[in-house]
Order: sequence, then C-alpha cells, then structure tokens
Amino acid sequence: MTRPARLLVVALLVVLTGCSTVPSSSPTVQITQEPARAAEAVGIEPLEPEEGATPEEIVRGFISAAASTQRRHPVARMYLTDEADEAWSDEAGITVIGADYATVTTPAGTVQVTADRVGDVDRAGAFTVSGQDYGADFTLTEVDGEWRITNPPDGLLMAQPDFQRLYDQRAVYFVDPTRQRVVPDVRYLISGEAQPTALVDRLLAGPSPALAGGVENALAGLRLLRTVTVAGQLVTVDLSGVAELAQPELSVLCAQVVWTLNQLPGAPSVELLVDGEPLRLDGVPAEQSVEDWSTFDPEAAPVGAVGHFLSDGALRRTDGEPTPGPAGQAGFGAFGAAISTDPRTGDPSSMVVATLRDGRVELLAGAYGGELAEVRVAGQLTMPSVAATRNNEFWTIEDGTAILRVTADNQAPQPVSAPSLGAQGRATALQLSPDGVRAAVVVNGNQLYVGTVVRDEDAPVTLRDLRPVAPSLTGVTDVAWAAADRLLVLASGEEGPAPYSLGVDGWGLDAVATAGLPGQPTSIAAAPNQQPLVSANGTIWELSGGTWLTLERGQQPVPGIEPFFPA
Repeated sequence: MTRPARLLVVALLVVLTGCSTVPSSSPTVQITQEPARAAEAVGIEPLEPEEGATPEEIVRGFISAAASTQRRHPVARMYLTDEADEAWSDEAGITVIGADYATVTTPAGTVQVTADRVGDVDRAGAFTVSGQDYGADFTLTEVDGEWRITNPPDGLLMAQPDFQRLYDQRAVYFVDPTRQRVVPDVRYLISGEAQPTALVDRLLAGPSPALAGGVENALAGLRLLRTVTVAGQLVTVDLSGVAELAQPELSVLCAQVVWTLNQLPGAPSVELLVDGEPLRLDGVPAEQSVEDWSTFDPEAAPVGAVGHFLSDGALRRTDGEPTPGPAGQAGFGAFGAAISTDPRTGDPSSMVVATLRDGRVELLAGAYGGELAEVRVAGQLTMPSVAATRNNEFWTIEDGTAILRVTADNQAPQPVSAPSLGAQGRATALQLSPDGVRAAVVVNGNQLYVGTVVRDEDAPVTLRDLRPVAPSLTGVTDVAWAAADRLLVLASGEEGPAPYSLGVDGWGLDAVATAGLPGQPTSIAAAPNQQPLVSANGTIWELSGGTWLTLERGQQPVPGIEPFFPA
C-alpha cells in the first residue's frame, strides 16, 4: 500500500449566503449497493494448493491466499475441508502479522503459526495497533490424500507486505463539535472500483468506536440509493433522507463527502444528488471540490503564526522578531507556553505560560504581548497545549495526573476527567490535535497514548479511550501533531532519543532523519503545513529537505529549548 500524499489545499474561504433547497419528491429507485470487493480478480491473485503439499505448505498457502481481491476468497477456501469452508467467515476483520512469520509442526500434529502481531483491522477498516505476539495452532486432516485445514480462525490472517499491497489508507471525514474542521477517521480499504462506494458507506455508518464520542456526523440516518459512480473526474453520490436537513447541516454534509472522496485518484469533483435530483446549495457549484469547502480544511494553519521557543526563561520567535510583552523579556522564568491565534487574522492573540520563579511554579494567562495574570499555583506542569478550534482553551497536566483546562480570560482552571489515565501511570506530556478532538499523551516518559476528547453539555469534558499507538517504541519523551492524523514523537533510538513519525492509529511508524543535528533532540514541535522543529544541545533546529538546519541559514545555531507552534 502506498500512503496517499497529504492533500495540502490552500484556497479562498467560501462564504455561503442565502437559503438552500433540496428536492421534496423522491423517485422510486432500486438500491444496488456495491460489494466491498470486486467480483472479478484484480492484480496478483494467490495460487491454488499444490498436489502433495505438506501441512506447513498448506497453512502458508492459506495465509497467502488471504491476499485476494475476489469475493469470498475462493482460493483460500481450497485449503480448507468442506466443513471448514462452510463455517469460515472471511468478513470478520483482518489480523496483520509480520512477513517473517514461522510455521512449525508440533508433536501433536498441528501446525503452529507464530508471528509479530502488527495489528487488527475491523470490518469497517479501522486499524488497531497490537505490538503483541501472534500464535495459533492449525489442525489439518487428509482429504482424498491431500492435507486440508479444519479450524481456520474467522477473518483474514494476512502478512504485512500483502496488506500494504492490497489496501489503501483513506480518511473518512467527520466534523468537530464546533463545526470548524473535518476530522479524519483513518480506514484501510481494498483498492478497486468499489472503493468510492465503500467510502460513502463508511460515512453513513459513522465514526469508529474510539472516535465516536468526539465528532459529529451530518450523514447519520441517511441512505445511499445506488452505487457511487465515477465518470472521468466526477464522482456522483445519490443520497436519500436529506430533505429535512437545514443549511448548516447541508454544508457539513457536503464538506464531509467532498473531503472524503477528494482522496480518490485525480482528486475528482463531487456531484451530490438527493433522491436522484441535484442538491442545490446557494453559493456552491453543482460539481463540488475541496476549494468550495476550504473553511473545513483539516490541515489549515494560521497565516500569521510563526514558531516560538524558550531561551533564558523568555519567549522567542523563530523568525528573529522580538516577542512583545513581559513574556519576551529575559529572566521571565518561563519553562513552557502555548499560544492561540485570532481565527480572523491568523495572528497570535492569547497565551498561557508556565513559569518557575523563586521556587514557585505558576501558570499565567492573558493576551499575547500583554500582561499575564496568575491562574494557578502548582507543583509540576507539563508544556501547555491549545487546539485551533478552541482558541481560548489551553490544556496542561498538573503533577502528572490532573488534566486542567485554562482560559486566557483568567477564569479558574477546570478539570478534565480522564478515567483511564491514572491506571496508565504518570503523564509527562500532552498535546491536543489541531481539531481539538484528540489528545496525545506521553505516560511515564516511556509510552505514547492517544485519546478522544468528549464534550457533553451536562458532564465535564472527558478524555476517553486512551489507547497505545506506538507499543514498539520505548523511552517516548515528547510528542507533536504534524497533521490531524499524524504524529511526530521523540523516542529511544539506537544511539539515544530520536524522532519518529507515525499515524494516529499507530500505522506507518518511520524513523525521521537526524542528519545535521548537533546531538540528541530533547523536545519536538510540529503543526500542519509547518517544518518541524527540535531542540538539541540547547539550540533550535528546523527540518528542511531531510536535513536539520539552523533557523538562520548558514549562521550559528540559535540558543533555545521547548519549541512549539501557535494554533
């Protein structure tokens, strides 16, 4: 599988005015949903069992035969007894194992399969990283002189290279509670002509369980009337149940569908039909593209924001301009900060700063460049964080266990409920995703978790479903959001702390280049459409073209620690 290139869309904001209309009558249409897989073979298909194959060869052949694009996996069923064929379901999800799995015949006559369990993909295509060992015993019997499997596990058991070859990584987009951005829910779908329909089906079915409490879905309760069609660079989607939706819901619906289908090859436009008739939305063309919904861009970055860092207890800017206000003065005592931006101008607007002065840890808040007021005296605080969709709400962790929400207008901090955090250990870092729907948390200075921010009107804000996303990494010390669905982390490498990149679900763990760094990095910063920053040997470095460079090209490194980007 080749991960699709990140869709970086820079477009003008679209202002929708007037009313919207949808057809009020519904023609009779036969529903002909497209299967999740093509009915015919596509690409490389597995081989049938060879005559005289050994039990181990049969088991390996069965695992290889999972890598098929044909419905019901007919070749895989050839490796089973008739009874096992009748009982086996190939639709119970996928277990992805390492390519170097082993098969051994046991004294009991079974074939034992052992492997690294990369992770599991559920029926909706959502991946969960495992990091555990896989083990299963296959029982075989002779059928007409040939060995056949009697007890195949339900679902597909697939080697990682085959999974990568057959499945595309796609995002199904829902929307954050403020309705400012679409939020990616990563899925893995088999390549082929059925993929457009599969993507819309996933939208209609709703978000994955881990994300469900943190997002909204304007397509909930709707139906797809017929197969999604692709003609050239136009995708046509025919929905039913839309007539009762008002303008705001229709706008969100369109944004979700268009951003989701924009990932198809060639980034096609989308035509939305309602019961067979064109959906009419004032100010939006019949053939929609992400430019029409750029206000929902999941990778939007503040236009006027530049990176910041700390030096000599003061706040500094990566562009060399002085930081206004008392926080920019040497000796201010800052050891952590976060800055939010004005959504209208993109310029820094408010901030919180964690300080240590005279042995006293204080959390200060106020306007960027202005006087800051004390909002909390604490024992220990993590580096604060803020999300672009909640530009007046800053998060930090106090004493490793209590998550606090702080506003820039000096109100008393509010607790965030995190039921499972205490069981994991002591939190040493927390960073909110750009859309504010997820939070990445480093626990015990060792392991990385991602949870979902749930906001109910009658309950405290909660960080739920904390789940490990990088179990193979140890010594995790810092984390940042490079995109709405991708993280950068610092973790133990062969020679000490090193940067890594991985998806929000744990897929695609890759080492990041360290060329140019003067030593081991100690903190990392990232943001959509920004070049990552690290501190190393007490200086600030920027990643450019696979090499870390000084902030002023060709000049001496700039002293600093704890880089971050405004949101």
